Amino acid sequence: MKAKVLACLLLPVAVCGQAKKHHHKPNKPDSVQYGVASYYADKFEGRKTYTDEIFSQEKFTAASNTLPMHTWVRVTNLRNHLSVVVRINDKMHPRNRRLIDLSRAAATRLGYRGRGLTRVKIDVLGKKRPPDAEEEMAVRQPGQD
Repeated sequence: MKAKVLACLLLPVAVCGQAKKHHHKPNKPDSVQYGVASYYADKFEGRKTYTDEIFSQEKFTAASNTLPMHTWVRVTNLRNHLSVVVRINDKMHPRNRRLIDLSRAAATRLGYRGRGLTRVKIDVLGKKRPPDAEEEMAVRQPGQD
């Protein structure tokens, strides 16, 4: 009897069958995230992103340190409830604590360019382009800010 108790203490999984079940994949992002959004400075226009694409302020793309590259997300501005679908194609500086950094086109669509930052909800949509995703390039409209 002492041997079994000792074995359960030293080898609980193999002997006693008490394995802990892991229900959450550690690398899978949460399907909904809340945080602060900013938008890219103009100095990044024309530079390569983490995915080797050329960054354009007119594309509906974003940078994130918590979401995998090429993931499609719906970003909703919690102040006015406007939303936009963007693709993650870049990373932010590692010390940046914001949740997402959007292109100017996406920030304009969300109505926070004049503020610089806004609180957002992010719904992870997956790797496949959703049917309601924005066109690749934004159409600039006069007076749109």
